Amino acid sequence: MAGNVVDSCKQNMEKRIKGFDADLLKVRTGRASISLLDGIKVDYYGTPTPLNQVATLTTPDARTITVAPYEKKLIQDIEKSIMKADLGIQPTNDGNVVRIPIPALTEERRKDIVKNLKKLAEEAKVAIRNIRRDANDEVKKQLKDKVISEDDGKRLEADVQKHTDGFIKQIDERLAKKEQEVMKV
Repeated sequence: MAGNVVDSCKQNMEKRIKGFDADLLKVRTGRASISLLDGIKVDYYGTPTPLNQVATLTTPDARTITVAPYEKKLIQDIEKSIMKADLGIQPTNDGNVVRIPIPALTEERRKDIVKNLKKLAEEAKVAIRNIRRDANDEVKKQLKDKVISEDDGKRLEADVQKHTDGFIKQIDERLAKKEQEVMKV
């Protein structure tokens, strides 16, 4: 029972790290990346369908994404969906494919992106700390109910803290790497 607290704490922290990684993928770095279009849905016969299920997404060069729909009649819907996503990019179509030029980022825009990255990282750290708090509360409850001994309680709290420190370090490392990517011209 006592080990479950640490296991569940670790699993929840891993889920939060995966969520943070997904958030990082959506951040523009000035290079064309297909992950920029993740989450965009296109109306496909009345059903909102992920873009990558109705078209082939490619990056022919570092500054362009091309979207080739499986059905030509979807081209207008794809273009509208990309514009609605408000990514700060302007798609164009030539009747066969949608081209999305990725403009180079200005220094000011890069700094804004880094500021947003830091905000995302702080939110992830707060979530990790909240998971730690919940785990420690559970340990205290088990101590109070005499389910575990004082020594076990201290050991569990130390384990929870060790995991917390490790996951916060992972967030910082990922943030630093992404920050470097964004600031690279």
